[in-house]
This record gives sequence, structure tokens and C-alpha cells, in this order.
Amino acid sequence: MMQKKAPAFDPLIVPEFGTTPTGQPLSYNRAPSRDVAPWIGRIYISKVDLPEGYTLKCSQFNDIACLRLQLAGRWAAKTANGWEEAERSACLFGPQTHPMPIRVSGSFTNIGVAIRPGASTALKGVPLGEIVNRLVRTGDLGLPEDELLARFAPEGTPEDWARALEDLFRERVEETGGAVPDPISVQFEQLAYRTPSMTVAQAARECGVDRRRLERVILRDYGLPPKQVLRRARALDMASHLRGVGDRSEAEAIMLRYYDESHLIHEFADLFGVSPSQFAATAQPLLTLSLEARQARRLEDLKRIAPGDARPWQKPPA
Repeated sequence: MMQKKAPAFDPLIVPEFGTTPTGQPLSYNRAPSRDVAPWIGRIYISKVDLPEGYTLKCSQFNDIACLRLQLAGRWAAKTANGWEEAERSACLFGPQTHPMPIRVSGSFTNIGVAIRPGASTALKGVPLGEIVNRLVRTGDLGLPEDELLARFAPEGTPEDWARALEDLFRERVEETGGAVPDPISVQFEQLAYRTPSMTVAQAARECGVDRRRLERVILRDYGLPPKQVLRRARALDMASHLRGVGDRSEAEAIMLRYYDESHLIHEFADLFGVSPSQFAATAQPLLTLSLEARQARRLEDLKRIAPGDARPWQKPPA
């Protein structure tokens, strides 16, 4: 299923950091500084103006844990424990197996960090298997929300906030002894970016370990079995393509990861709850923001683009 027209977008929202040429919202997101790159996958800041009285209903779908700080706006997320609501807040979101419904009322500012697979283990954090499709307030993790939010002045710039996030992780790395993520998890992340259609047996061979060891490590560091991680990665790449925030030059290769169109429709609907065509025809600004940040991280990790370079979806279609 090749894209025949631009995906839908919501004309009522005004993202501060602009849109793609086809109207999809963009966040400010970048790679971390080199010294914290083993633990941080991406830093992102989203600022969006909403009409007064407007409630944005959307979702997010993250493949790795994320620390999210809401500086403005009232939000609610439907986790495995039910709906949870807050305003100014700091939460650790676990990895997700399907889109997590989100509601936001009022213009909002959201900043966060995508935490690399294996980093939670290395930094003595919460076991990811316990927070899949869930969120935890940082106060419950020993980091009071008020103290954490005080690091981020409302009048700060995106770079001020990004550097404050990096400093937070530098402190945690020093406190916990500086252990880095397991090399198996690091390599598996690259495999999931590059060839998510591979089998678990192939992935184990690429990582130089037996299948059982790979499954143990990935379950620990991703919160999910490797087969499920690969299947999700394949669907997230397809979703990015459908939302217009993927590399157009690999559209055909992404399609060929599925046996045929019926296989694509079945797997996509199983994870996203709708068909690919329905997904493209529905405005999904929050989900698009998370997909775009993931694709930027993916292309930079695969060295398809350099950090700071224009991304393929930021350029007008040829």
C-alpha cells in the first residue's frame, strides 16, 4: 500500500516548531550530547497552541521508556491501570505495545527524554517489564516532582531545557557508577532499526549469542520478548511512512517487510486498531510527534543522516 495522498492533519493546532511541507506537526528534538548518548536516545520538546476550550484527543506509541515533563496544559493518559490525569507533572512512561490514548486540554509544553534500551537496567531503574503500558510519577521513584520541575524555568529556551535534561542524567550516571547498557541490547536496537523483519534466530546470530540468552536480555531491557519488539518496530516504521514523517526513499523497502498487503493490514490493525488507510486519513498530531522523533533517532543511529541535518520529511516532496 503506497501513499497516494498526504496524511490528514488538524488545522486547529499550532505547533511552535513548525510543520512538514504536508502539514504534520514537528517538535524540537535532537540527539543527546556524546557523554550521555549511551543512556539517552533522544531529547524532545513539544509546544503546541490549542484553541480555548479545545481538547485534543490522540495517542502516543513509544518503543522505549520515556521521562516526560509537562510544563503547561492539562493531560490524561489511558494506561493499563486506567485513565490518569495531571497538569504540571513528571512521569516515567514505560514502553508500549499499542497506542496509549492521550487527552490534552489547553496549550501545552512537554519535554522529555527517550531512554535507550538497557539504560534503565544500567542506571538501577525500575524494571521495564513492570511498567509496560503504564506510567509512574517520579515522586514514586524517589525523585520529587516539584524538585524535578523546578529545574525547568517556564521562560527557558528549548536548549536550556535540553541541557537540564542531560545534566539530570549525568547526575544519575555518576550516582550509579557509570555502567553502560548491555552490548546485546545496544546491537539489537540497531537490528530493529535496520531489519525488523528478521527472525529472532537471525538476530541472535547477529548478536553472537544463543537465542535463549537474547530472549532473556531483551525481555529484561525492553520489557517485551524480541519477536514482539521486532514486530512493533516494523509497524512503527510503516506508521511513520503513513504519517509522512519517514524517509520517502525507503517506502518500497518498508512495504516489502510484509508478505503482501493483507499481511500488512492484519499486522497493522492488530497493533494500531485501524487499517493503514484509516490511520493515514485521521489527524494524529501527538502520535505523529512521537513517530517523527523516533524516525530522526533511527536515521541518525543508522548514519543515514547526520545529527542536525535536515530530515527527509522536512523537504518538499520531489
